[in-house]
Amino acid sequence: MTRHSISIAFQTNKPLSAYGPLAEAAENYGFDGVSVYNDMLYQPAWLPLLEMARQTRRVRLGVAAANPFTCHPLTMAGNIALIDEASQGRATLGLARGGWLDFVGLEPARPVTALREAFGCIRHLLSGSKDPFPGEIFPLAGGESLRWPVYRPDIPFLLGTWGSKTIHACLPYISEIKIGGTANPGVIPQIQQAVNEAAQRGGRHPAEVSLAVGAVTVVAEDGSAARRLARQEAALYISIIAQLDHGLGIEPELLSRINEASARYDYERVGSYISDELLRRLAFAGTPDEVAAQAIELFEAGAGRVEFGTPHGLDETEGVRLLGERVLPALRDSRQ
Repeated sequence: MTRHSISIAFQTNKPLSAYGPLAEAAENYGFDGVSVYNDMLYQPAWLPLLEMARQTRRVRLGVAAANPFTCHPLTMAGNIALIDEASQGRATLGLARGGWLDFVGLEPARPVTALREAFGCIRHLLSGSKDPFPGEIFPLAGGESLRWPVYRPDIPFLLGTWGSKTIHACLPYISEIKIGGTANPGVIPQIQQAVNEAAQRGGRHPAEVSLAVGAVTVVAEDGSAARRLARQEAALYISIIAQLDHGLGIEPELLSRINEASARYDYERVGSYISDELLRRLAFAGTPDEVAAQAIELFEAGAGRVEFGTPHGLDETEGVRLLGERVLPALRDSRQ
């Protein structure tokens, strides 16, 4: 049986000293990877990842994800090269369009082109090439490159997207696509079809690009309490995901009420509209056995990696413990 990968993701809202021990704990529990978000108005992911690299030896470490509109590809190339060196070749770099760009007055006119060029520009820099990079948005004049020896020029790239156009544009550069904000197995065939079509056009084998799924996670011995908190978390983004995942099965009238409440920032009301059935497609929530069952369904649908996102539990430390001691063993047993 193909080995599935299981990772955990952390928000960057902690003291700098907390990140190393968190990653070390995740490694000791047996997670395959640790991701760090790079969301607007939170700490940039780079220093937390460096702390994690220093206190781990095995887990894959990645940004999920940076965007080229608030962080130039030159800066991303330098930062990820240093993290890869510190981790001795365990770094990955995820790029996405990014959210909340309107907060800083950004409305990218050509986001698909920008993402494709950002991947190309970063790869060009990591390769040490001094040739010009003929980008329309992120050109390099040539004659120079990064001025230190890069540990690994072929750092794996991840693309965060739901869009077929973005997949087609970026497929030459990526080894993984992350579908964020969902625990819905029905999404995976939809994205896999886009990968298959893009690979056929681009001369790649579809198996060269893995699919990762990540979502809000709340695991607790009290499954009802876990679902209550998960509803609050999922309420923040359900309006966005409903535009992307047409398999959620939300009736038009209910979606209208959700959108109206979201526009008023009345997330308590939004959460009240989320049934247990709908929540199960938006988040990992419940007892350890229930969360493990959700992950198994995603693997059976074709996911190569499942990532458990914040807040992990009613208390983060306890949530991480339950994921490590209860959910991971259940997932391993399911593969035997």
